[in-house]
Amino acid sequence: MKLSLLALSLAAALGTVAVHATGTTPSMPADAPADAANGGDPSASGSRNKQPKVQDLGAVSVSAALDQARNALSPDTGSSQYVIDHKAIAQLPLGASTPMNQVLLQAPGVVQDSYGGLHVRGDHANLQYRINGVIIPESIGGFGQSLDARMIDNVKLLDGALPAQYGLRTAAVVDITTKSGHDLGNGGSVGITGGSNATLNPSASVWGSHDRWSWFFTGSYMENDAGIENPAPSKKPIHDRTHQVKGFGDISYLIDDDTRLSLLFGVANNRFQIPNRPGQMPQFGYLDTVDFNSADLDGRQREDTRFGVLALQGKLGATDYQLSAGQRYSSLAYTPDRIGELMFNGVASAVDRNSRASTLQADFSTPLGNRHTLRYGIWGSFERAVSGNDAWVFPADADGNQASTTPINILDGSRLVAKTWSAYVQDEWSIGNTWTLNVGLRGDRYRLVRSESQLSPRLGLVWQATGSTTVHAGYSRYFTPPATEMIASSNIAKFDGTTNAVADTGNNTPLAERADYFDVGVSQNLGTAWTVGVDAYYRKVQRLQDDGQFGSALVYSTFNYAAGRVKGLEFTANYEQGPLSAWFNASLGKAIGKRIITSQYNFAPEDLDWVNAHWIFLDHDQKLTSSGGFSVALDDATRVGANYLFGGGLRKDGAVPNGASLPAYFQLNLSVAHDFAFERFGGLHAQLALINALDRTYELRDGSGIGVGAPQFGPRRGVYLSLQKDF
Repeated sequence: MKLSLLALSLAAALGTVAVHATGTTPSMPADAPADAANGGDPSASGSRNKQPKVQDLGAVSVSAALDQARNALSPDTGSSQYVIDHKAIAQLPLGASTPMNQVLLQAPGVVQDSYGGLHVRGDHANLQYRINGVIIPESIGGFGQSLDARMIDNVKLLDGALPAQYGLRTAAVVDITTKSGHDLGNGGSVGITGGSNATLNPSASVWGSHDRWSWFFTGSYMENDAGIENPAPSKKPIHDRTHQVKGFGDISYLIDDDTRLSLLFGVANNRFQIPNRPGQMPQFGYLDTVDFNSADLDGRQREDTRFGVLALQGKLGATDYQLSAGQRYSSLAYTPDRIGELMFNGVASAVDRNSRASTLQADFSTPLGNRHTLRYGIWGSFERAVSGNDAWVFPADADGNQASTTPINILDGSRLVAKTWSAYVQDEWSIGNTWTLNVGLRGDRYRLVRSESQLSPRLGLVWQATGSTTVHAGYSRYFTPPATEMIASSNIAKFDGTTNAVADTGNNTPLAERADYFDVGVSQNLGTAWTVGVDAYYRKVQRLQDDGQFGSALVYSTFNYAAGRVKGLEFTANYEQGPLSAWFNASLGKAIGKRIITSQYNFAPEDLDWVNAHWIFLDHDQKLTSSGGFSVALDDATRVGANYLFGGGLRKDGAVPNGASLPAYFQLNLSVAHDFAFERFGGLHAQLALINALDRTYELRDGSGIGVGAPQFGPRRGVYLSLQKDF
């Protein structure tokens, strides 16, 4: 597909705007009821799938109206969505200290993996993060998380057959709306969480507004002795210290009643020790040394992420728009234990990866009469990714056996430049009072070593069958380029005749994935308290992308299966009435692939032979997944709650690659919270959490399977106390 084709849809849409820009937008009632703005009240009921309302409070009213206009830029017609607001997050056992991945695990169809990884509906990663409607390019795949739950006002997980507006990363869209100083007033909060594994997690937030200015800032520091999943079932990991710093800011200025300028920025600096497995036996000799205690290995990893976005949102006639320019920098550095890793693996690699992505985004929404809303926009990304590998290996003979105990040094590296352009146009058509049809077309073009592109039709339909029953169905054609920072183009021939030699088929650059996605679901309100839903999906994939961890460094590399099939069924139920809120999710899924066609050098020849001739389960396939919990207010100051995670077990090798699954697991977490009132000190919120209350030992990975590195176990029982003081 040529760039002229990408521009065609946008040009047609812009032409339509020129005709209709003189229309008017229906005004919002100035006396609309106000939603509670206290962003830090964990005693109030958490909510899902509720929309914010406009407050008639001067600049606050203008800001809220602009928020609603921005929401109108991002429809979810035909897709599935699950909403978690800041109050629901506060009710989780760890409250606002809950890691982002643990927040998202409360949604249906989300499977947990090691290193904080998530799989949504049988996909590996492939998540798109948006903050206030702006796409934030993903960071280098490791195990640090760069976003803090304290910034969230609400987060929507959108998946299924997405409208044309959403592309490139399509397993799910994590759509975050941040807290706002206009909503919260002037104030702040300080807190600290401490407990098991020498955990110390202080944090501070400040927010406010003055006239047309508003701001929200939050920052946290965290250290503990369990930064990465333990590779052994022991209660205390060996060599697993972590130090993590996160920060986020949002500053906005109301230029006039229809225009807002915002600056979003964030930073994450994370340091990890790589945990060790005791009792391992060295496979290679090093000079005069033949023994090494695996518990004494000293591998370390550093991950840094920074992003900044300047966004202009406003209205031109009847057209709402948001324009943004941003940049994200991400780096990862792995420092090996040179002698130890040489003796255990025959290779010790100091790995450095960094990526800088500059982005432009423009989204528009224009009402056409009373029945149609035209949405259109463009996205552009220019990314430079650098990969370096300072490797030490041993010479080897023709059979691959160690030929010398004196290591040699091999330097390898690459510089990649990726360019991505996208454009979309879609029409939301209200048919009568009960039907909504969304028809769209999206064009994507990606260039790295080669150019790949696709025109992708989208179709979504929503039927409001009754006042309490909503049915949706959709079809989407998807185009997913590989994550540039996960492509490590190596000169494989450099390692010939060493203990790190591999076969080279020449197909070493991953390809863009292409898929047809079908989704249908129904949501039913039962009275005023219950909402239940069922959703089914099927995805037929060409060049299915998967990620694997190869080597000691905890970084991922992308490869492709020639074909894939993914299908599943989800059920969700939410209850909210008075002091009690509860939720339950369950999903059945199956994800399979056949024939590995890129990056084959990462795999054993016998595995490649099998996968070339047979369908296999993907390593992140999990047949049954469930999550749920409840939170109940005993009185105005005290709340108790619980949540759980259940998984049928990820894949492991059996008689064939990925032919078996790990045992099922169940993790129960409990909490109790109380608001203390002191005469001179004021209020203090305290929350006690018991994580994995039953202290069940369970394994997420056993180290076997296609693209799987070391084993990882879930957390053992831990006790944590959080204190929070608002001012």
